[in-house]
Amino acid sequence: MSFSFCMSGLVLLYWVWLGVSRSVTAASPPPHIVLIVADDFGWNDVGYHGSEIRTPNLDKLSAHGVRLDSYYVQPVCTPSRSQLLSGRYQIHTGLQHMTIRPCQPNCHPLGDKLLPQLLNETGYVTHLVGKWHLGMYKQDCLPTRRGFETFFGYLNCSEDYYTHEMCYYKKALNTTYCALDLLDGEVPTSDYRMKYSTHIFTERAVDLIANHNLEKPLFLYLAYQAVHEPMQVPEKYTEPYTFIQDNNRRVYAGMVSALDEAVGNVTDALIKQGLWDNIVFIFTTDNGGQTQAGGSNWPLRGRKITAWEGGVRGVGFVTSPLLKQKGVTSKELIQISDWLPTLVNLAGGSTNSTKPLDGFDVWKTISEGSPSPRVELLHNIDPIFKDILPFFSSQTNIYLSKIILLSPFAGCGNWSPSSSISSEILSPDPVNKTLWLFDIIRDPEERHDLSDKYPHVVKKLLSRLEFYYNDSVPVYFPEDDPRCDPRHSGVWGPWE
Repeated sequence: MSFSFCMSGLVLLYWVWLGVSRSVTAASPPPHIVLIVADDFGWNDVGYHGSEIRTPNLDKLSAHGVRLDSYYVQPVCTPSRSQLLSGRYQIHTGLQHMTIRPCQPNCHPLGDKLLPQLLNETGYVTHLVGKWHLGMYKQDCLPTRRGFETFFGYLNCSEDYYTHEMCYYKKALNTTYCALDLLDGEVPTSDYRMKYSTHIFTERAVDLIANHNLEKPLFLYLAYQAVHEPMQVPEKYTEPYTFIQDNNRRVYAGMVSALDEAVGNVTDALIKQGLWDNIVFIFTTDNGGQTQAGGSNWPLRGRKITAWEGGVRGVGFVTSPLLKQKGVTSKELIQISDWLPTLVNLAGGSTNSTKPLDGFDVWKTISEGSPSPRVELLHNIDPIFKDILPFFSSQTNIYLSKIILLSPFAGCGNWSPSSSISSEILSPDPVNKTLWLFDIIRDPEERHDLSDKYPHVVKKLLSRLEFYYNDSVPVYFPEDDPRCDPRHSGVWGPWE
């Protein structure tokens, strides 16, 4: 049996194709690593989960690799990207609360060594294409100062797919700041206006692959804007989806199709350049789908920003000729913070110079089907926002327990069969309910509360949550800095 649980008033949340198999030996060259991150990609937005959206490239790639069925991410952008690149929970970085806003003097702590820095030390060429969203108030926060040799993309949460402008409403001043958010290296560029972001990011990725020196290992972090709002896509991608009645879902489906096509183009480039025979290819979402913007997590409960399964159980897979098992679905517990130690060790590097990690090396779990080294995972603890409070997941053998501490308004605990608000299946819970316990393995849809039946499990999880809370650092969530105003320069970027 396995469980999940929720209560009131404390804090925030806390679970090949082409080519022959090849063994990793001491004499083997380090593998090329391509890590693709989709933004706001929902559980029910990929074909192999039964979606009406067509994703032939993702389906084929994952079918020849390992699909991750019990893979957990964070419910919003900054925490997921922070954990992915640092291998550390945000309770240890001060980034527990929501995302980094455009005008906040904040970024992922500069004292942390990030994944590209560690791969640099082992001889990798490192590139970031797409979204950063880990802070940019001063030059030292930029991705080119954090281990990436090149950067082509945007710094904030989202932008217009064509103009590449990002608008930010400052409530205190009742003013909206709009400015260009697209950099090539550390230089703003307006050369791509009216060019769709999924296309320009793919073109840059393909160019980097085509010009890569084969004598060096490649690390390409390709963080697409797709399929985050705003709802924008060339019309040709929505034409196959006239059967979808809801406009948001139809446009969203087109955005997913454009993303799937992009993944196929990147894969083709890797094969053409001769990198595929020694590749570790990873696809992941950063959080669950936003059901209010066309995404779907059905049949999971909840959406982006929540710690229900729909917000934190992520679509993810690994494809590689290095895998000893292929064409399988892993149900072992894996979390987004596990990528750093897994990839650094696979690259022949060392994590000895990092601060204590919360991630685990899960390569044997993925490649060989070994049990996960994880026995539990923490989503987050946020003592600031009273409407988003602690979640804790724990797994031992067949047991998966999840603890959720929320204010009396649990927020978005509905089930959404489609993106139409009118179709939502409302939570049956009373408005003042604050604690749930679910059997996540037998009840992944979180429909049957067992907290009254298993109080000893509740008590055990609360004690683990207290342990993590006592080990956490204070939240750092500064007020907006008025010096961030981009209107004089017309571009977003460092102001200190």
